[in-house]
Amino acid sequence: MTTGPLRDEALAGAFEEQRGRLVAVAHRMLGSRADAEDAVQEAWLRLARQDAAAIDNLAGWLTTVVGRVCIDVLRSRRAHPEAAYDDPPPEVVVTEDGEDAPEDAALLAESVGLALLVVLDALGPAERLAFVLHDMFAVPFDEIGQILDRSTDAAKMLASRARRKVRGTPRPSGEREQRAVVEAFLAAARHGDFEGLLQVLDPDVTWRSYAPHGLVVRHGATAVAERARLGAGTSIIARPARVNGRTGIIAWRANGKPHSVMACTVAGGRIVEILSVGDPERLATMHLPPCPPPEDAEREGAER
Repeated sequence: MTTGPLRDEALAGAFEEQRGRLVAVAHRMLGSRADAEDAVQEAWLRLARQDAAAIDNLAGWLTTVVGRVCIDVLRSRRAHPEAAYDDPPPEVVVTEDGEDAPEDAALLAESVGLALLVVLDALGPAERLAFVLHDMFAVPFDEIGQILDRSTDAAKMLASRARRKVRGTPRPSGEREQRAVVEAFLAAARHGDFEGLLQVLDPDVTWRSYAPHGLVVRHGATAVAERARLGAGTSIIARPARVNGRTGIIAWRANGKPHSVMACTVAGGRIVEILSVGDPERLATMHLPPCPPPEDAEREGAER
């Protein structure tokens, strides 16, 4: 039997052969490249503590470990929804209304991936794992059941339920409805109208907010409405704008400097996703319009 450094080198080599697949699985499960890398690293640490000779199927064993680590992370996020992430923010492009930007096609393609992440975020941890592993990576249901400590039939039911939710996701609304919903969201936020915010937020809405310290993710209408109404009574000036090809929001501070840019996804008459950037360094690289006088912003909102 090979022992010592040679054995460790062979084990490391076998693990590296699986790393790319494991990162892909964890990334789709967690929606964060940094968290995916951490999950895979944890799998390596656990492997290093195991008797590798007793593992009959290394690929299956590693998939099980990574799956269980991801489940723990997802459950922790639900218990602590404001945990920070380290992934860089996706591209956010602001254009004038009616302006055709060359980035539109790329943004549309990216939105498909972002939309899927939003749907996956609405799934329970077990549903998400069953759907991702089976439908995206062809992992057999008996192995998924072992990861979840459930029967094969139970794993099938979880994947089926997740599949129905994914297929049943409403299609994005038309531009006119998008604008009306975003303006209603803005008005409710300005007045601290919690009930008004709940009326325009999907129950499973996700808000991904990129701040200087990293990414903060909030799930659910209550958490998003609580955060949105914090801006009531402040000197922040906000107005609708075209962000990533759809109706979004630009906000400025009282001194005229950009405060944040928000891209909103509206489906079924409600906001299902908010992607916002509030990092001053990121905002400084965007070509944003100047801050309108407060009275102009209010007049614009009243006229629409």
